[in-house]
Amino acid sequence: MSTSDHHLHGGDDYEDIKEQDRFLPIANVARIMKRALPENAKIAKEAKETVQECVSEFISFITSEASDRCQQEKRKTINGEDILWAMQSLGFENYAEVLKTYLNKYRESVKVEKDGPVKEEEEEHVGREVEHMHMAADPASIQAYMSPHGQNAFYGQ
Repeated sequence: MSTSDHHLHGGDDYEDIKEQDRFLPIANVARIMKRALPENAKIAKEAKETVQECVSEFISFITSEASDRCQQEKRKTINGEDILWAMQSLGFENYAEVLKTYLNKYRESVKVEKDGPVKEEEEEHVGREVEHMHMAADPASIQAYMSPHGQNAFYGQ
């Protein structure tokens, strides 16, 4: 950032706010990391910050691809299907498959909660879908899928 830009945007405060907006909260990242490790494992601050930056970059990468698709199709809202498509087109098909399962479980849980079919406008809000997918996700399935036993570990093959 040039000196004039630095003063124009209010100095360090602008950079700090922009940095905060770019990254997921470190406490959330640390909580997810802890779930994947043995109970007595410790995580260095530097490791948390590195994963925080990587995860945020990954989300931006996937979202950008999904956004490009929406623009090509002249739509304004990114939905869960766009995210899955972006993941597959960028080479993350193994993760896209498991996320498709969780998205379907989430939609089923919403359907049960509301005692009716999932409304179309609910499908249009990927942020809400992703935020609540953890309710429908089975942590044992995630761990099995992420195990070093090969790409089909999730499916029990």
